[in-house]
Amino acid sequence: MKEIKCAFCKGKGIDPFDLLSKLATCQVCGGTGKVGVVEPAIKCAFCKATGVYPYTRVTCTVCNGKGMVTVEGATEECSGCKGTGTTKDSGLPCIICGGKGVVIIRMREEVYYG
Repeated sequence: MKEIKCAFCKGKGIDPFDLLSKLATCQVCGGTGKVGVVEPAIKCAFCKATGVYPYTRVTCTVCNGKGMVTVEGATEECSGCKGTGTTKDSGLPCIICGGKGVVIIRMREEVYYG
């Protein structure tokens, strides 16, 4: 696990939107300014690594405010959202890739009968 700067509070450890008070701790990192991410990880396509759900003041539901998402194995751009992580019609996370913008390439097993 790798420790990175909290994307939601930008590493400051306090709530960036002052929802409860100016001294409230960040709900993602608990005030430490750092979060743990399991590697290999890529930037969250849905929130564009900001940790904030687009056009709101809540944490991103795809990366949980960390700004990074874990992706294991070989990947390719999601054909459903073209790598944006967002569904065009609703603005919600893409249902094919889960908002990551990439999908895992599944190797096909070819069986030869002969």
